[in-house]
Amino acid sequence: MLECYFARPQTVDRIRASWLGPAIEQCATWLIERGHAARNLARYVPIQMHFATFAQARGATRYEDLPAYVDAFVGDRIARPDHRRAPGAPRPRLAQEIRWPIEQMLRLVVPGFVGHTRRHRVLHEPFAECVPGFFAYLRGERGLREETVVQYAYHLRQLEAYLRGIGLEDLRALSPVVVSGFFTDRSRGLPRTRVRDRCGIVRVFLRYLHRQGLVARDLSRTVDAPPVYRLATIPRSITWDEVRRMLDTVDRRTVVGRRDDAMLLLLVTYGLRAREVAALTLDDVDWRHDRLRVPERKAGHSTAYPLSPLVGQAILAYLKTGRPTTSSRRIFFRTLAPCEPITHSAVSCRAAHYLRQAGIVVPRPGSHTLRHTCVQRLVDAGWPLKPIGDYVGHRSPSSTEIYSKVAVEALRDVAYGDKEEVI
Repeated sequence: MLECYFARPQTVDRIRASWLGPAIEQCATWLIERGHAARNLARYVPIQMHFATFAQARGATRYEDLPAYVDAFVGDRIARPDHRRAPGAPRPRLAQEIRWPIEQMLRLVVPGFVGHTRRHRVLHEPFAECVPGFFAYLRGERGLREETVVQYAYHLRQLEAYLRGIGLEDLRALSPVVVSGFFTDRSRGLPRTRVRDRCGIVRVFLRYLHRQGLVARDLSRTVDAPPVYRLATIPRSITWDEVRRMLDTVDRRTVVGRRDDAMLLLLVTYGLRAREVAALTLDDVDWRHDRLRVPERKAGHSTAYPLSPLVGQAILAYLKTGRPTTSSRRIFFRTLAPCEPITHSAVSCRAAHYLRQAGIVVPRPGSHTLRHTCVQRLVDAGWPLKPIGDYVGHRSPSSTEIYSKVAVEALRDVAYGDKEEVI
């Protein structure tokens, strides 16, 4: 493997002669297999070689000894004259650049080693010690998606931090006054919908505490969410001219641009959710019959669309000259290593990026902006609300009702008509 990326045989011989040579070559193979650029090995391998010399000079003889020397090595490298910066300047990025290739190598050769730079985050479950079964209850009994469980964890971490701050360690001491104090202290500046969501999550938690006998009273009844009125706002769509302006900012000469162009067209043409775009697989595109299938939608069903020629060409351009070679059936992937399918949050972030780049001002820019734009386009074309809801995968007809507020032509007929036609 090393011969493929280092032109000079002397370099390969020097790496293999090191006592960490097998570990360094194993790590290089692992990185290349996961999509890391070959040029990065020119940065990673020298750091690993220096670490091998540093640790051996201080008494390391086994791979298991190496974790104890990582921090000292990072500090030593940063202190070198060629790494010095302005006095007192923070250097976390430099430390991470030195630490990462070492710790990645150690994860492969030292059983159980984790290190400081794990990319995969482990969900911190608040109240794990005093209420150990709550998150299992959310996943198993309530059947919540992992994305929703993450939201529960976020809001309950706020509650956990508040209780710790006021010195309340025993949940049996919870009272309506404490719960009310939490919402007063930790919900300032939040929009009504966010406070409503927090109230709902805390209610579920308090109800579970009472069911498990951890508190004497069912305090969930004391939590009143602020009123959030349906149809109080209008969808945050943009005009079709703004859509064209946004798409014109995409640089389709790059891999990122070809991928993002296909994702944006899927969002605005079919009104897909970010999660639905991220979950698309090669099997969902039927090229023979020009069909696009969107399975496992929020409403619990799948939808089949005619494949738009423009969307099909964009997907094909990405598949031919952009999508990495991988055994996964997912369509869209990260462009930076490691080579993994793109996430729904990344899809929304890319949509927000191009909206801002085009200078389009809209509240909470993201993938849902383009979904609303798709629906607005159908409303303007005179589609009834029921077919619109079916087209974009609404779970309930009430979700589509808000678009009656932006059906300008229909509302104009109501205003100018004799009212009897409406009845």
